[in-house]
Amino acid sequence: MKLLIDTGVLGEFCHPNTAKYRPKINQFLNHLAQGNLDVFIPEIADYELRRELLRFAKQNRQTTSKSLERLDNLVSVYGFEYLPITTPMWHQAAELWAEARNIGQPIADPKELGGDVILAAQAMAIEGVVITTNVKHLGRFVVAKEWNELIKEWTI
Repeated sequence: MKLLIDTGVLGEFCHPNTAKYRPKINQFLNHLAQGNLDVFIPEIADYELRRELLRFAKQNRQTTSKSLERLDNLVSVYGFEYLPITTPMWHQAAELWAEARNIGQPIADPKELGGDVILAAQAMAIEGVVITTNVKHLGRFVVAKEWNELIKEWTI
């Protein structure tokens, strides 16, 4: 199974002040790393999280530096793969964005880039499942699962 990690979930994994959830996060990460799964960090999700961490850096450099280190270590420590955006993915994302808008179900403001459709296009390209905190938006385009639900499934 191929899993793509959405921005919100990446943020949970990388935030250093999640002591309350850290045991669940570590359990989830270890399961992903040890399971028969291919886990991807989509370029769009990395971008969305990284830009916010860098913006936040002015307020708290230590927290941001730990979070960025964790984000970078997901590939080396847990064996996740980085999934770059290709030209066909951009084209697919544009089609998804236009289709959603044309049927009256826009994803975001027309001036926004549309990260959800870019992520959906990445998932479509590799036939993957998106692990997210926002099944409602992404589930319109691809198979999407709530990461907290997967933790429950794996711990039963």
